Amino acid sequence: MELLPGDPAPTTLALVAGLALIETIEDFAGNAPLILKWPNDLLLEGAKLAGILLERSGDRIVVGFGVNLASGPSLPDRPTATLGGAVGPQDFTPLIAASFARWLNQWRSGTADDLSSDWLARAHPIGTPLSVHGAGAERVSGTFAGLEADGALRLQTAQGIETIRAGDVEL
Repeated sequence: MELLPGDPAPTTLALVAGLALIETIEDFAGNAPLILKWPNDLLLEGAKLAGILLERSGDRIVVGFGVNLASGPSLPDRPTATLGGAVGPQDFTPLIAASFARWLNQWRSGTADDLSSDWLARAHPIGTPLSVHGAGAERVSGTFAGLEADGALRLQTAQGIETIRAGDVEL
């Protein structure tokens, strides 16, 4: 996609992608609990089902979705989940594209607060204990305190609110 003059902060596109992803997968997950995990994961019953990757070059951003539709990797450090073949790639692709287009339109015409509220309604709750692994061995623990206007994570620590712009989050 191409950024247009007047678009909201590009960093909030991770929220757009997450909302499009969870909206699309809800139809195939049945009643199993789905939650968005900041900044770019979707969990099914607490296990990673999907991830999002955004890459920027100038005014162009490529958004990628990795979804365990039929099978998933076996990872030693975290559980993974699949949709068990409930939908194939040929059927899933137009659904996620349409959902992303709708959320992108809302992103361009709405406010950051609206988007954050929609994302928060589908994410781990405020107050959830989190650990964030940053660059190197840096690790910060606290509780989820919401999102900044640019989509950054707000982490309540013993020292106060820390703003996290990048890192690997563990619930």
